[in-house]
Amino acid sequence: MNRLTVSTVLLFLVFSLFLAAPGNAVWAQTASPATGSAPKSAPDVFLITIDTLRADHVGCYGYKQIETPAIDGLATDGVRFTQAFTHSPITNTSHITILTGLLPSVHGVTDFAVPLAPSHVTWAELLKKQGYQTAAFIGAVILDSSTLAPGLDRGFDFYDNFPAKAESKERWGRVERRAMDVVQHAESWLDQHPNGPRFVWVHMYDPHDPYEAPAPFSEKYAKQPYDGEIAYADSALGHLIASIKKSGAYQNAIIIVTGDHGEGLGEHGEDTHGLFLYDSTLHIPMIIKASGAAHHGMVIDSLVRTTDILPTVLSMTNTPPPALLNGESLVPLINAEAQPARSLLGETDYPLRWGWAPLKALREQNAKLIEAPRPEFYDLQADPHELKNLYAAQNPQMAGLQADMAKWKAKLPAPPAGAPPTANLPDPKDKVEVQNLLHNSMLASDDGRIEESRKYLEKAVEIDPDSATALRQLGELELSAKDYPKAATHLKRALQLRADDSTAAFEAGQALEKTGDYAGARDALETSLKLVPSQTNARLLLGRVYIKLKDARNAEDQFEATLLVDSENTEGRLGLAEAQIMKSDFAGALPDLEALTKSDPKNAAAFHLLARAYSGLHREPDAKRAEEKAAALEKK
Repeated sequence: MNRLTVSTVLLFLVFSLFLAAPGNAVWAQTASPATGSAPKSAPDVFLITIDTLRADHVGCYGYKQIETPAIDGLATDGVRFTQAFTHSPITNTSHITILTGLLPSVHGVTDFAVPLAPSHVTWAELLKKQGYQTAAFIGAVILDSSTLAPGLDRGFDFYDNFPAKAESKERWGRVERRAMDVVQHAESWLDQHPNGPRFVWVHMYDPHDPYEAPAPFSEKYAKQPYDGEIAYADSALGHLIASIKKSGAYQNAIIIVTGDHGEGLGEHGEDTHGLFLYDSTLHIPMIIKASGAAHHGMVIDSLVRTTDILPTVLSMTNTPPPALLNGESLVPLINAEAQPARSLLGETDYPLRWGWAPLKALREQNAKLIEAPRPEFYDLQADPHELKNLYAAQNPQMAGLQADMAKWKAKLPAPPAGAPPTANLPDPKDKVEVQNLLHNSMLASDDGRIEESRKYLEKAVEIDPDSATALRQLGELELSAKDYPKAATHLKRALQLRADDSTAAFEAGQALEKTGDYAGARDALETSLKLVPSQTNARLLLGRVYIKLKDARNAEDQFEATLLVDSENTEGRLGLAEAQIMKSDFAGALPDLEALTKSDPKNAAAFHLLARAYSGLHREPDAKRAEEKAAALEKK
């Protein structure tokens, strides 16, 4: 045997002994990259994300006013990280970060309905290549991959989206599922796929507002409704854990439980989350139970991040990592290996929704720097609640953080071409009361409490008369209520404040058309179509407005443009025919009107126009028959 072969064998034996040693076997599983299939010993992987979950409202994190036996039990069986933080206080963005291991600015999903680029590989795609069966079960429509979270389903064999058409107008089943419903869906899939390895993501939305836990949690936590939702979600988690144990999969499974972000609960004036980057919305629980029996009850106080979860799982399952990850495996930290301190880059673009400045924060173990129009710096050891802003241009304590922030930002992609400048936008700290009112209005509107919603919006406009969002939403509310003059006033003002808002322009056009201000409606609709030319409804309405302005040529242009995209659009066909008749082009209008009345013989409007075309061609008997047919249809 030559020297190279002997060395190779010795190296293999040493590595095998390392894996067999206590505390090491759980962190390296074997897979077969050549076949893409995983051996029977490969662990199942369960990711449970509990939405809007603050670390300081969980029992094993020291909170005494709640019972969370399932989370606490996992902490006993695994590793609890006391200083775990999310990079984003928004559900979609934070979940994409967890499932890709990438920062928000890197994966680019910084708002709802933004597609995840195909170039960013997901957790499910990586494990699927290793032979895993994959499934996802979501608790809120904002993570629905067919609507508000496009691309999030990549790599999943099954992704439990919401029905395209809700059977009920109630919140449950339409925009949210109770945690126990989500768990039952997951358990059903697990029963149907008993052979591993399996990667299952379960998302529980319940702690997100409105806080409406079912009984008995609503009674037990009547004065602490947020805690009641957490306790209920924990009970659903307990049900899932019991099911996993019953199936015999628990001992070998990797189970991760984490929050996606926290909740303001009034701290810093923020009722909910998304606007700020304080620890109230960034500090989350994170627990990892590995396969096997090592590291039970371990507690780690070092700062860790949600970007670290995916690299950790890839390490534990011996899965090759993608080319780009912004986090680092926690395995060395768990194995008590010396590790450099980690820092967290926090980001929120959510304020941009209201025309306010986006924020970035750099958090280290005991200090935080927040980049905002009015910057902030906190000594977290002396001031853990971030109440005393120590920011000063020459503060020597800040120098290290500022240098590290510059390094982080240098690694981020450049803003997309054409992105609006943000340098002069208002500081969200000055707008938090308005944001709370807007959020309360949304909840009231969703529950059908329209008058209450209107009062919230009117108060928001009173506080900030230049809130384009509040004005637009108030205009939309009045449009739905058919108070068209009020709607027009609010929507025109919203458009003045935010000239690139195609929706406000379209809705202003709708309101102005209803008030009889056709010239104003024309201008608003043309503005909307210049911003987004693909709007069929705006183009059809603009065509009708041109008809009312007796401008047949421009009306014809709009209807023809509609029919280029959708040649069978009935409203477009009728509008084009009417424009042609206005121009006395009766022969041009006739063929399609005759075809339309044959394919749609119950369309009274088509018969009215057909009668006009016949009359223009001096075919009076035909015109009379068509008019009689229209009248008969209208009587039915």
